[in-house]
Amino acid sequence: MANPSCKAAKLQALSGLFAVYKPKGPTSADVLNKLKRRLLEEAGMEQASKKRKKQPLKMGHGGTLDSAASGVLVVGIGKGTKMLSEMLTGSKKYTALGELGKATDTLDATGKITEEKPYDHIKMEDIDGVLKKFTGTVMQVPPLYSALKKDGQRLSKLVKKGEIVEAKPARPVTVYSLTLQDFQPPVFTLDVECGGGFYVRSLVDDIGKELSCCAHVKELTRTKHGPFTLQEHILKEEQWTIDEIANSIEQCLQFLPAEPSCKKLKTDVEECPETKVIHSENGKITLSEDK
Repeated sequence: MANPSCKAAKLQALSGLFAVYKPKGPTSADVLNKLKRRLLEEAGMEQASKKRKKQPLKMGHGGTLDSAASGVLVVGIGKGTKMLSEMLTGSKKYTALGELGKATDTLDATGKITEEKPYDHIKMEDIDGVLKKFTGTVMQVPPLYSALKKDGQRLSKLVKKGEIVEAKPARPVTVYSLTLQDFQPPVFTLDVECGGGFYVRSLVDDIGKELSCCAHVKELTRTKHGPFTLQEHILKEEQWTIDEIANSIEQCLQFLPAEPSCKKLKTDVEECPETKVIHSENGKITLSEDK
């Protein structure tokens, strides 16, 4: 069993990107904080207070996933946090279950029902026929319940406080592909590949309106974010260990682009204190020992 100082050295040497599974319920920040606590505990390190400027472990995630949603959450650690901005603008894939006939204030199943309309007249070909209008570069109004901010505060928090919040103006977003996979009234299943800043909740709401009905997201799963997929790359909670993350970072380097600010990405080796350094220069990866 490795001693605490060795574990701490391994943890602080980690630098790069990996992906974890976010379940329904917790926020993306909740998942990140739980992961950080788990790693610090394994390394025998204390978690710094929020007031402390210098944190013992630098971590961040590559894009908020709604608390009601599940799936891929990309995490940056060490210098890997500098690569997260690219993740925010990168492509994502989702599987969404939309429910016709009911609209909610949050545009998903967690909200209060604000409107109900009949949906018996809607056929599978009707849904399929409107999807072309939402493919390509389209204008989209973000939902009020979102991570977008006004005066430094999230819109969702302002709305929950009862404050009057105006919707953000429509903005251009990109949908690379949008396909209807199934329709079992009133629930339809969509596969969506989109760019950064896109809201699947707004999409489903807009589809409902286009069908002269209303709709909300019943279930949402992020299946891919950048090169990270739900099937191949995520670490589930039982895999949240220093060694598992080190292995994941090393494997993921094979399909990540070279980043000028992250040319030297570190993982650890079985022996301490020597640390294996993975150099990613111009897309080429070489291994060496950091003496």
